[in-house]
Amino acid sequence: MALEFTDSNFEELVLDSDKLAVVDFWAVWCGPCRMVGPIIEQLHDEYKDVVVGKVDVDNNPGISQRYGIRNIPTVLFIKDGVVVDKQVGAAPKGTYAGKIDALLV
Repeated sequence: MALEFTDSNFEELVLDSDKLAVVDFWAVWCGPCRMVGPIIEQLHDEYKDVVVGKVDVDNNPGISQRYGIRNIPTVLFIKDGVVVDKQVGAAPKGTYAGKIDALLV
């Protein structure tokens, strides 16, 4: 199961990690987010050397504001505390996997 990032654990789990992090910003009421959710779960299971998780924007406004999240779903790819790529809007699994593979080399 993908990690749940919150305002209180985000720095420890994402920013302080030396691994690539994939962060899905979502909300329960968001239809396209429900399409991305299972993809994020699959990526979590398949990429053991990547930190993969989700941020519920309604319950964690601090992280959402920090990264200027205005549309969901938005998936940020964070490496060494810096956003190195992002995907705004729902996309097929191959899009996310391709970005991860490119950032792991």
